Amino acid sequence: MKKKIYFLLFLCIITTQSVFAYSTTPLHWGIPSAKNEESPYPGKEFDEITKKYDAIYMENTTEKNVYLTFDNGYENGFTPKILDILKEKKVPATFFITGQFVTEHPNLVRRMVEEGHIVGNHTWRHPNLTTVDDARFEKELRTLKEEVAKITKQKEMKYMRPPEGIFSEKTLAMAKGLGYTHVLWSLAFMDWDVQNQRGSQYAFDNVTKKIHPGAVILLHTISSDNAEALSSIIDDLRKKGYEFQSLDGLVDGKNSKEHQFYPPRWKRES
Repeated sequence: MKKKIYFLLFLCIITTQSVFAYSTTPLHWGIPSAKNEESPYPGKEFDEITKKYDAIYMENTTEKNVYLTFDNGYENGFTPKILDILKEKKVPATFFITGQFVTEHPNLVRRMVEEGHIVGNHTWRHPNLTTVDDARFEKELRTLKEEVAKITKQKEMKYMRPPEGIFSEKTLAMAKGLGYTHVLWSLAFMDWDVQNQRGSQYAFDNVTKKIHPGAVILLHTISSDNAEALSSIIDDLRKKGYEFQSLDGLVDGKNSKEHQFYPPRWKRES
């Protein structure tokens, strides 16, 4: 009850001040691919706004930590295999799921939690969050969180990923006010088009050639390429000295001796 009251107070403040305090301009997340295992840079605007609202897109470290995340908008038959591989390889992951996934595949959601993975919020209906009003914004996140809590032992939800990687300063502020950390990514490729799968080698190459210390990897579970390549990707990265870590350790600063804060505090020219 107290949390709901606090949120209503926060919502009133946001509603009153958002026009003056927060930009509503949609921002489409994007970051260049890493080369030669050097950390990529998203540009000054993205770097500054993610810092301001404590959003994550990678870890600031030279240690070879890597964070595996999946978006689960719907099920395409490959999530069980992905979970099997993660269990066999003892790799932690974060799954950002939608309401459709929760409703249609509660057993898979339960399995994610039971096997030690984090379930994150990808909203209930997968809208562009910059186009919805404040009440709908809150409902999208609250409903997903509550439904996951009903069917699993995960009662809290700390991480969210905006649908399509679209956000604004206002949505960043609102999500933070609700207790969420935005999790973006530093490594991704076009794997979500089920009509344009290119084979497991394509997925393998896109991950292994773009890897870098502190990488937050975004993969989609609907991709047959990813399901086929995942085991080889894990083995290859481990051979290169990378360790798969949990997002909780990143946020708590426990995964790296060199961890300072996220995102990187770059020393670059304006």
